Amino acid sequence: MKDMKIKKVQTRQEMKDFIRFPHDLYAGCPYYVPDLDSDIQDTFDKKKNAGLDFSDIQPFIAYDAEGRVVGRIAGIINHRANEKWHTRNVRFSFIEFIDDREVSAALLRAVEQWGKERGMDTIQGPMGIFDFDKEGMLVEDFDQTSSMITIYNYPYYPQHLEALGYEKAVDWVQIRIDVPAEVPAKYARVAKLSKEMFGLRVRKLTDEDISKRGYGRKVFQLLNAAYSPLFGYTELSDRQIDDYLKRYLPLIDKNLLPIIENEQGELIGVAITMPSLSEALCQTHGKLFPLGWLRLLRALKWKHEEKVELFLIAVRPDYQGLGVNALFFDDLIPIYNQYHFTWAETGPQLETNVRELSQWKPLHPSLVKRRRCYTKKIE
Repeated sequence: MKDMKIKKVQTRQEMKDFIRFPHDLYAGCPYYVPDLDSDIQDTFDKKKNAGLDFSDIQPFIAYDAEGRVVGRIAGIINHRANEKWHTRNVRFSFIEFIDDREVSAALLRAVEQWGKERGMDTIQGPMGIFDFDKEGMLVEDFDQTSSMITIYNYPYYPQHLEALGYEKAVDWVQIRIDVPAEVPAKYARVAKLSKEMFGLRVRKLTDEDISKRGYGRKVFQLLNAAYSPLFGYTELSDRQIDDYLKRYLPLIDKNLLPIIENEQGELIGVAITMPSLSEALCQTHGKLFPLGWLRLLRALKWKHEEKVELFLIAVRPDYQGLGVNALFFDDLIPIYNQYHFTWAETGPQLETNVRELSQWKPLHPSLVKRRRCYTKKIE
């Protein structure tokens, strides 16, 4: 593209252009679910994003000769992840571009060069600062609606990456299930045995559990223990945990957030699920005000979509394989029916995590929305 410019985002107007570009790029696309503009803004704010305590981040934006935005990207160096995994990786995130290979190539070169100047030898992505940020470029099922926690992109995106020499690092897949009218017999049987043999019990957190008894922090400490071995994961810091507790836990219906304790009252499992907000987010167009917050609140509290999001299940490593997942399903399926959810979809799960994927078999799952982390050595 003639006279295209790649700029580091420095001014307020450039940040506004960076944030709003996807709204133009995906205008009229029925499958795209927008981020809230305020969430993107906060990602780059050191006071609001605790991940920047141990990470560097730099947004870039591409303009054509007429000053129109044609692409964006951000480079991230997570020093804690590089130390843990003994790597020198720069991550790319927030990548969006028109169908022009000069644009995509220039954006990725900008991050490669930024990382190289800081001693990095490999680029990978799309990945965020933390594993719960959106990650993985969609490579299949472009005709299915996205969600609040996943990336949507056009089919030409992976074609551009592969043409530029980027290769697969890992793939994630998502599981789609129809909510059964009754708990499958296998889950009911295993749940009963887990209670009797191991003294496990399911209960729901209260606001007092979270605010006064420290269960909010315990949940995230459990996530750190359960997910530590997974690709690219870095443990949440105390300040990150405080941020998640403040930002997200108040939104979750506690009936949809079962925890499991052992006989000693120790937290050994948690499932975080909530009504889908895809339709409500599309109606906000990225804006909380004046009416965006009301649409989200309505979807959370009063008029649920037919879909429920199974964000994550975490089990303490020494209790994995002891029927804990069956306890979750035994608890949640009747509640899903009560809430009139007809189908459910998980968050992205590593295709190599066979134990995690096998737990869904009694529900006759479908694998959907394959997404990929790409990697390339920096020249």
